[in-house]
Amino acid sequence: MKLQRKNGLRATALGALAVSGALVLTACGSDNNSEGSTTGSGTKSSAASSAVCKDAKGQLLASGSSAQKNAMDLWVKNYMATCSGVEVNYKSSSSGEGIVAFNQGTVGFAGSDSALKPEEVADSKKSCTGGGQGINLPMVGGPIAIGYHLEGVDSLVLDAPTLAKIFDSKIKTWNDPAIKALNPSAKLPNKPIQAFHRSEDSGTTQNLGKYLGATASSDWKYEAEKKWPAPGGQAASGSAGVATQVKQVDGAIGYFELSYATSQKISTVKIDTGASAPVEATSENASKAIAAAKIKGTGKDLALDLDYTTKADGAYPIVLVTYEIACDKGNKPATLATMKSFLTYTSSEDGQKLLSEAGYAPIPAEINAKVRETVASLS
Repeated sequence: MKLQRKNGLRATALGALAVSGALVLTACGSDNNSEGSTTGSGTKSSAASSAVCKDAKGQLLASGSSAQKNAMDLWVKNYMATCSGVEVNYKSSSSGEGIVAFNQGTVGFAGSDSALKPEEVADSKKSCTGGGQGINLPMVGGPIAIGYHLEGVDSLVLDAPTLAKIFDSKIKTWNDPAIKALNPSAKLPNKPIQAFHRSEDSGTTQNLGKYLGATASSDWKYEAEKKWPAPGGQAASGSAGVATQVKQVDGAIGYFELSYATSQKISTVKIDTGASAPVEATSENASKAIAAAKIKGTGKDLALDLDYTTKADGAYPIVLVTYEIACDKGNKPATLATMKSFLTYTSSEDGQKLLSEAGYAPIPAEINAKVRETVASLS
């Protein structure tokens, strides 16, 4: 199938770039970027325009969301190949750790899969000088894939109530009647379900919780928090850690950003939303859901309100938007120009185009135009 082949090619490109921890690349310093860089699939990806390099210099530190790591890898690679003498170091950890680092003033910006809470905004005023505060800049969209490993089962459909019961340890075996009802033709084994979740505070966890709370409130009684709330299950560090466990353990299920599934060739669950057909986790299907998002932030803050309950045909409902957290004013003077330069690239048409190639979903054009305007105004 063409889609499978395409996903496989994407996985090759992402797998070649994947590294653990911080990514530090040596700038190539090339002056000829008219053709862009070549991904592992053999297609041309858009390099940063040399115009964004103006005033950028030195090292820029950032940390946070592991869900956007594969996108950040591509962005950093292309940006540093164009902007000679600039080093961008993004440490992939978790949304919670990124926000803590930002509010402590140790990084220029943070990546987070959920918008800042009021108390986190209040804390940010300590590091954003001159009356500034942290704001949310939506930069990466995409589906939260529900990955599974079940020998002999290459297609699986689940709905929100069943998914909630699995992650709440209420459904314990793969041949449970609820799963059978959704998969009447599948040969489901009498095998224990091993559910994996994030061990650290995670915006991906919070977004999954928002989906389950909105669509399966009778079966998921927990608040949508970054810390995993339900008893049972097994914990792993980062999206990469959860994906690795799911790939290795027969009978496993877990959640992570789609690029981790494509890069490791992990099967993903189709979600029965009540639409005419179960919906697969793809960039295109996530875009259909994210396109309905509304800006709920005020002033320069661009936090989004997502509709997790959509039943539109082809709209994948378990989505996240990853934000870059920066100060509206009072950013670090030493890295302000470089941060604005880098975020100008990531929010550019070329930068956003890379997201689809990597299994993510670009930010809707109308919202992204406001992101670019806000990035230009950071001080």
